[in-house]
Amino acid sequence: MTDDVQQSETQSGDPADRVKIFDTTLRDGEQSPGISLNAQEKLEIAQQLSRLNVDIIEAGFPITSPGDFEAVQMIARNVEGPVICALARTGFQDIDAAWNAIKDSERPRIHTFIATSDLHIERKLRTTREDVLGQAKAAVAHARQYTDDVEFSPEDGSRSDVDFMAEVVKAAIDEGATTINIPDTTGYAIPEEYAEILRGLYERVPDLHKVTLSTHCHQDLGLAVANSFAGVLAGARQVECAVNGIGERAGNASLEEFVMLLHTRRPAVGVWTGIKTRELSRTSRLVSRLTGYPVQPNKAIVGRNAFAHEAGIHQDGVLKERRTYEIMDAETVGLASNALVLGKHSGRHALKNALEELGYKIDGETLNQAFKRFKEIADRKKEVTAMDLEAIVSDELRDDTRAYSFDWFDLHTSSDGEPKAQVKVTKPDGEQVEGHGTGDGSIDAIFAAINDATGLTARLAEYRVEAVTSGQDAIGEVSVVIEVDGRMAAGQGVSTDTVQASGRAYARALTNVERRRGVVDEAEGAAASAAAPNHAVP
Repeated sequence: MTDDVQQSETQSGDPADRVKIFDTTLRDGEQSPGISLNAQEKLEIAQQLSRLNVDIIEAGFPITSPGDFEAVQMIARNVEGPVICALARTGFQDIDAAWNAIKDSERPRIHTFIATSDLHIERKLRTTREDVLGQAKAAVAHARQYTDDVEFSPEDGSRSDVDFMAEVVKAAIDEGATTINIPDTTGYAIPEEYAEILRGLYERVPDLHKVTLSTHCHQDLGLAVANSFAGVLAGARQVECAVNGIGERAGNASLEEFVMLLHTRRPAVGVWTGIKTRELSRTSRLVSRLTGYPVQPNKAIVGRNAFAHEAGIHQDGVLKERRTYEIMDAETVGLASNALVLGKHSGRHALKNALEELGYKIDGETLNQAFKRFKEIADRKKEVTAMDLEAIVSDELRDDTRAYSFDWFDLHTSSDGEPKAQVKVTKPDGEQVEGHGTGDGSIDAIFAAINDATGLTARLAEYRVEAVTSGQDAIGEVSVVIEVDGRMAAGQGVSTDTVQASGRAYARALTNVERRRGVVDEAEGAAASAAAPNHAVP
């Protein structure tokens, strides 16, 4: 193990210099267009976030729908280690729902918020500063009846009048808030400006030194990580971020980029995190696979080109001494952990042990299905790697009894050379149906046949296929985005057969469309009953 990796696994130091990582992948990240995770998928991501050793997981916004409430509650009951946080507006109904969802957690937190910028107060909330101040005080006080761990956010903080925001922050602290988060909700701030806002709050609110100050920065101008870093230099000791930087609009501060910034430059900046950096790449791959949001090749830290060297002069330098062109070791972030795990003659017990080493504890029918998939792939591949196994298990864990299942297909060519497909699909109610379709190519014909079988008219918006690992026998991972009745949803499928993977991805996208339809209907009902004005999020 290299010195870099050893250090990444044993980071420690003055607790006052530790920056807490607040992960909002499952709340703000999941609000990205086209993402629709089910409860099991959210739990799988939360368990990986626990292995990554994040400090706080913002598991969701329970009041928005019964489905989100269920997912947050499942995470609270099954994930140990991190604080489990739920978001709530200032309405008591929101706060009650948040508490009921997280109360079974070992370490529950309620995060409540209200906007403090005049633009939001006047145009969105259609109220007054005095009312906002009163709502903030009442919300924190109500949340403190349930838990000692309460976070408060003045939404659109970076565009708020600092004097008024300071008044609201002071009131929240007086009522018992233990974390104050200053959101750059629209990604409008620049680093020095954002840092000055935080310094101004410290000057105006002396008790702010007694609680944790947090950042929540968006990527609209490409400055989310830079602003978060500026906030830390100004005194913040919690950073809200998301895996792969996903989130509303252009996204949030990228967790892996911010963590490795502090890790790599620790001697210069003097602060640190407790993140197990070797889990960063695996976490990135999992989130990408389940959300259908690809990681751009040149993305810092976890992109496939992050440690690639094309120019001859760079290659020569790296071969002589890695540090000539690499400021961190690929192994530090887990990119070098794709070793051979199993052979084609390995049995069920060996597979189970290998999966447990990768952090997956599965049994029963899920293990049986994973073993069946492993055998199918092992018969076609010379080597089965850790990334292969991750892909197989993640693919199996996505299936549930309330989904469309792509069961069987047959492809042939008509006399005029047109591709034709026949498929069998199992609907969420268990009925197996057949469909036929033609298209410009094999994949197009498969998708048309699935539409015919399900009776749904879906339009393909995006199609992407990538190899999970290198080589001619690599597993293919297909991601699709479809539109049905104006609703967008993504789906993913994994197989050594690209057609099979495509059918799986399309069926799952249809499942997610139906799930999103249900979530929207639930959310509209909940919003109508709550009738609260400040539904936007930090």
